Amino acid sequence: LAPLGALVVAAGAARALGRGSSLLPAGVRSVEGSFLRGDPVSVRDTEGREVARGLSAYDAADAGRIAGHRSEEIEAILGWRGRDEVVHRDDLVVL
Repeated sequence: LAPLGALVVAAGAARALGRGSSLLPAGVRSVEGSFLRGDPVSVRDTEGREVARGLSAYDAADAGRIAGHRSEEIEAILGWRGRDEVVHRDDLVVL
């Protein structure tokens, strides 16, 4: 599946993905493109290297709003409780 957008992640988040972790909002630095919940996205490090691909649990607008925040803050930011992960490890392929 071709990615419809991208999540740019911090170095620590990229390393955690390589160890089999899910992508949490705290590790997301920015969101690129326009995508819906469940759409495929590219996960890139801050140097632009693609480190993974996965299915986003949030659309681009909501992912951007929660980027850089702790999972416990999602409900306060969005007004509804979503998943703790932006991309769950079960929906992620590390490249």
